[in-house]
Amino acid sequence: MIYICPQYYDMFSGDHIFDELMSIKGKVYRDQNGRKTLRFERNNQSFFIKVHTGVGWREIIKNLVQFRLPVLGAGNEWRAIRRLDELGIDTMKLVAYGSRGINPAQLQSFVITEDLGDAESLEDFCRDWPKSPPPVTLKRQLLDKVALTARQLHENGINHRDLYICHFLLNVTESARWQEGSMDPDMLKLYLIDLHRVQCRDQTPRRWKIKDVAGLYFSSMDIGLSKRDLFRFMKIYRNKSLRQTLHDDAAFWNGVNDRAMRWYVSAFERQPAIVLPEA
Repeated sequence: MIYICPQYYDMFSGDHIFDELMSIKGKVYRDQNGRKTLRFERNNQSFFIKVHTGVGWREIIKNLVQFRLPVLGAGNEWRAIRRLDELGIDTMKLVAYGSRGINPAQLQSFVITEDLGDAESLEDFCRDWPKSPPPVTLKRQLLDKVALTARQLHENGINHRDLYICHFLLNVTESARWQEGSMDPDMLKLYLIDLHRVQCRDQTPRRWKIKDVAGLYFSSMDIGLSKRDLFRFMKIYRNKSLRQTLHDDAAFWNGVNDRAMRWYVSAFERQPAIVLPEA
């Protein structure tokens, strides 16, 4: 099975296109566990492709023993991109998807997306904030977008499973224009990426909401956020006043705080600079 977006059909058509794309050459960004991510060019345009060559039975059994559904190929990311696009959440632009095989351990598949261009992860963009704080309006704009994205995901039955700030890409050119005052703040784009483990359901289970939000909190503990920033996130994510969410969602926020703290101490063997007060 091969799906190609209409505007790219001429560029990615041919009798042997599946084999060609599975073995395409380019700049490799990741190559492990039966999954390779690389950037390549065609017709003077740049694209990213994720190639899956099969996870093997050992990986499948390991996931099942841990009561986790294994990710067998690129189909999960393909469906996630389409779902986020339906919801109006900025993410990668789908170009093509292909899958071949019956054996789940040896399933071959790929997904191609447009290169997002001059983009930088939010982790890298915010790295120097403790020493060089950004304009308050810019920080709030980015924080609001992250909180709204998390809320929109969870309200629509979606959880990311790897929701860290490194998986938000900011268009650097747009950011520079925004800071110069030549651009509407609402046009600032934050693209959510790395969707291969996304889960879609009718409703998002509470434990997966906690994991996602804890991932955001854990990955932003060292970028110079204040408690006021954390409270702002809480209000936007829950769409409530601070007083309401501290009262109504105390168990949720304590769960987020506990998990993020465990991750941080395990990773860095020290306490973070900022700690969310117990709800």
